[in-house]
Amino acid sequence: MRRAAVVALLLGLGCCSAVWAAGARISGVAHVVDGDTIRLGDTRIRLHGIDAPESDQSCNARGGGIWACGKEATHALADMLAGHVVTCEPTTLDRYGRTVARCFLGGADIQADMVHRGLAWAFVKYSRDYVGQEAEARAAGLGIWQSETTPAWDYRAMRWAEYDKTAPAGCPIKGNVNGHREKIYHLPWGRDYAKVKMDLTKGKRWFCSEGEAEQAGWRPAR
Repeated sequence: MRRAAVVALLLGLGCCSAVWAAGARISGVAHVVDGDTIRLGDTRIRLHGIDAPESDQSCNARGGGIWACGKEATHALADMLAGHVVTCEPTTLDRYGRTVARCFLGGADIQADMVHRGLAWAFVKYSRDYVGQEAEARAAGLGIWQSETTPAWDYRAMRWAEYDKTAPAGCPIKGNVNGHREKIYHLPWGRDYAKVKMDLTKGKRWFCSEGEAEQAGWRPAR
């Protein structure tokens, strides 16, 4: 079955959290979630080919010490996109049915800029589009290349292994309901993950994936 037909079938079954179609473009003023994720309207978009530090991740600094690379990447992307119309070209759906897209500000490739500034890694597991920009940032010792540091994918794996041991096997994501009755999910590497106490009688839930949480009506923690 051709990819477009598969996507149409999945969307028709209501399994996917983002509207996606081959060749379609999405434009608008972006809300930045973190260094490699934005929202355009109701569509959450994972930036194609890059992996930025997680929001609460720290990286090793030149000469010793650490710096808040996750916050810096998020702030840099927010500053870059603030008030501007962003155009995104979907490349695929991830395994949870969410949109992965290559996004542009005017004619500038946003992903390339983040990698070139040393604020994201080229996510070579999925794409080699930005290995050139990464090589330049590494040679210049910019951002995450100041000193040897843990890539975001390894950081997530380590934190995933340290999740709350009261969670069901393979399902460590905490679905919280706050005092305003907002449904918010927390990942094991999130800032407030350890603070959330799970009482299932109060509407809280465990989730096995972000896609499952979003389909159930929970949003990610900011």
